[in-house]
Amino acid sequence: MTESESGGDTMMAAVLDVLPHGRPGDDRPQHQKEPLAYALDIDEFYIYELQLADKDADIAFGDRIDLTEFGRVTEVEFEDIPSGARSELDYAVEEVVEANEQRFVDFYNDAQPITLRLHQLNLLPGIGKKLRNTILDERKRKPFESFEDLEERVSGLHSPKETLVERILEELQDDDLKYRLFVRREEQSS
Repeated sequence: MTESESGGDTMMAAVLDVLPHGRPGDDRPQHQKEPLAYALDIDEFYIYELQLADKDADIAFGDRIDLTEFGRVTEVEFEDIPSGARSELDYAVEEVVEANEQRFVDFYNDAQPITLRLHQLNLLPGIGKKLRNTILDERKRKPFESFEDLEERVSGLHSPKETLVERILEELQDDDLKYRLFVRREEQSS
């Protein structure tokens, strides 16, 4: 876990869970437990644990917040978040993809080869060689404009948004993936 530094930039996140009485497994007396929240960074899909102050008492799951407004913000791994936050993660990722449709449609427009035999599109669930080639051919004709446009022009790609959500969730949950498209890790940042 690493502490993030609050800079001048905003870091928007979706609240996954709020624990007003601290972690359930914390054996300290109630007055010594600190209220916590868990949030998903909207840009890089980091998961953060936030220490809440009295002024933060009105945040609730689903809220969009600026992480730079909180005192202690710590990056945590998927396996370290409570079950409530885990159950909200699917919905939060889906909302982020829907709210930023153009960003994720552009992924289909801009995806590149990783190696001579592997393309970024092949890392998406259900996309094999044939479907990848169809996507590449269609985007040469004209860039995709929306998820609906993708579905209409690429037969066999029935849910491009859900495909991306599934890949993002896989990247959040599996630390041992060789290639990451959406979820960044500290060792990838430079």
